[in-house]
Amino acid sequence: MLAKLRDAGVTSDHLFTAGFVSIGLSLVSWLISTKAERVERADRWGIFVGEWAPTFFALGVALRLDEKSSR
Repeated sequence: MLAKLRDAGVTSDHLFTAGFVSIGLSLVSWLISTKAERVERADRWGIFVGEWAPTFFALGVALRLDEKSSR
């Protein structure tokens, strides 16, 4: 999987940025959902988007280690 990401031109910095953006999107989606829907559903949207961040960070770390080992 890391080779496919690297072949697609994705770097560890891209994945770390995606992790931080997903944290921001989690907050924004929660705030927007709070105004438009019930609180329970707004919490679910925020949690759903917030779960992406650890995945992006883990892939970023794996890709960073792969980048350093291939030098």
